[in-house]
Order: sequence, then C-alpha cells, then structure tokens
Amino acid sequence: MSNKRPPDFTKDEVILITATLRERYGRSIEVEQADAEIRLSPAIPELTECPIVYWEVDKCHFIIARADKHHFICHFYYRLYQTYGTEKRRYDDLFDCVVSLLKSQAEYEEKERKQDSNP
Repeated sequence: MSNKRPPDFTKDEVILITATLRERYGRSIEVEQADAEIRLSPAIPELTECPIVYWEVDKCHFIIARADKHHFICHFYYRLYQTYGTEKRRYDDLFDCVVSLLKSQAEYEEKERKQDSNP
C-alpha cells in the first residue's frame, strides 16, 4: 500500500455533495466519511489509502474517493461484484463528479427498467 494518502474532504466539499444530493432526491441524504484502499491506476496494482464519501439510496451504494488534492474517482454499486462508474476515470471538479455519478446511476436504472419490461 502506498503511503501517499490524499487529504481529507473539506467541510465545504461535503456540503457541496450533500446539497447536490438534496437537490437530486428532494430530501436530505446522510453521507459518511471513511477511508478505503483504492487502486488509483488500472495499470498499477498498488493500493492507496484514500478518503471517501459514501451514501446509500434505494439499495444503491455510492462512493466518491479523493485520488489526490485535485482529483476524484466515483463508483456506484448494488453488490460488490456489480460496480459501475462514469464515462470518466477521474474528475478535477467535485460538482461534475457528483452530477456525473448520479446521472450514470439514473441511466443505469432506466436501462434496467426497460430490460425488465421487455422480456
């Protein structure tokens, strides 16, 4: 594991995330901060301890990890073996990261609904 741990999310960054979630869902969503070991590059197997923000909505789990001072990685999943991302591997704008993550998850759910209704 690398010991180049990125800095924690700032209070303002957490507020930005919770405000965006409130706008999306029309209610407050509780977020948690934690640390996780993340592979920052698909080409390098080394894990780096990174701060994350985590939340769950309707059995879907969301994670935004700080890759370094200015970059974020995001994923959503339903089961650990069903992990999904967005069109970009890293974001340099946290708001863009949150919005892209929520949009990708909404598109995934819509696709699943269409497949379920067309057997």
